[in-house]
Amino acid sequence: MGILDALRGLFGGGAGKAGIEAVGEPVEYNGYTIQPAPQRQSSGWNTAGVIRKEFPDGMREHRFVRVDTHTSKDDAVAFSVLKARQIIDEQGDRLFRSA
Repeated sequence: MGILDALRGLFGGGAGKAGIEAVGEPVEYNGYTIQPAPQRQSSGWNTAGVIRKEFPDGMREHRFVRVDTHTSKDDAVAFSVLKARQIIDEQGDRLFRSA
């Protein structure tokens, strides 16, 4: 995969909604839903996923991609869930605030 393909994947030109394709099963954690979605790269799998939470005004989501590379898809899925839990623990609902 070239640099242009990687950029397309990051900015919505890849498969799935906005470049994120679900790879693992959703995980519930402290009122949030974590959808692991590691991205295949030539060097392995990058950590990625979506964190969702239902609010009175509707569903909100936060997408994340990290450059952590894993040799197997299963390892990348597990680490994506771990990273999402860390993000939730550190930021909570603040991660849904607009920049």
